[in-house]
Amino acid sequence: MTKAVKIQFQTAGKLYDFGTGGIDVHPGDKVIVETERGKSIGTVVKGPIDIEQADLPESFKSIIRKAQPEDLKAIAGNAAKEKEAFKFCLTRIKERGMDMKLVKVEYLFDGSKAIFYFTADGRIDFRELVKDLAHAFHTRIEMRQIGVRDESGMVGGLGVCGRELCCASFLREFEPVSVKMAKEQNLALNPSKISGQCGRLLCCLGYEFETYCSLKKCLPKCGKRVQCGDVEGEVIKLNILEGTVTVKTDDDLEIQVKGENIRPENISDKTERPKKQAKEAESRHRGPQKSQKPQKAHTGEQGRQRTASKEKESQKKEKP
Repeated sequence: MTKAVKIQFQTAGKLYDFGTGGIDVHPGDKVIVETERGKSIGTVVKGPIDIEQADLPESFKSIIRKAQPEDLKAIAGNAAKEKEAFKFCLTRIKERGMDMKLVKVEYLFDGSKAIFYFTADGRIDFRELVKDLAHAFHTRIEMRQIGVRDESGMVGGLGVCGRELCCASFLREFEPVSVKMAKEQNLALNPSKISGQCGRLLCCLGYEFETYCSLKKCLPKCGKRVQCGDVEGEVIKLNILEGTVTVKTDDDLEIQVKGENIRPENISDKTERPKKQAKEAESRHRGPQKSQKPQKAHTGEQGRQRTASKEKESQKKEKP
């Protein structure tokens, strides 16, 4: 058995497994670990837990040591360098007229590399920009293109709900979101209402999607004809959270009924109203109208026959 902990390198970032290496660590501790990019400082999120030796990945590594005060000072120094690099790079991008948006600059823990995160609609030729950055900061430069969702997670902000963005606070992985989720929850399909800061569909649309689907199965669909006690009519509205449906009767009355009181055998497809009731409803809607005599329409053949008969009568009158 090996003791391991889960470590994150940025808020709401991906979690990585590292061995404790016999060091007593707890959630919230800052530790120094060896990664593919070199030495990095991370935060313990979970653990320690026991893992079987056979379940360990090949690249499994252990914590080097706990972060010391001088390590935290180095992090503060890197933060100052990141701000300076961000301003310099932004100026160069504007001078060169490059169609890209700089999002964030990140220095590795040992300062051996600076990573510049940006967004763009297509491919960008940034070779000259990299030369300017390398000449100014004398370190390795990496330009990394990211998506708009990753941008929101890095920048942060407040959502339409008034809380901090999910992707910037706790959401570590993005799940697929579709318009169907908004439809199932009876939300207005207005892009400004169901889109987040990134311009994509809100991630929170998927949080309650399965709950809405399960609750909706217990209710008849809109357009179905139902009968519950003395109430009979067509379902025109659903209140999924309250578990009620609004039924429109044949007398145009709207009555709210509990979905649990409607038996499956009393649910049927929509049927047309009786003709007599439909005519009465139509007459009430239109109001009294003046009766008009229908005009007879003559076809072309009838008109020709009528013309021919008139000509014969006129010829008879002309004869002596």
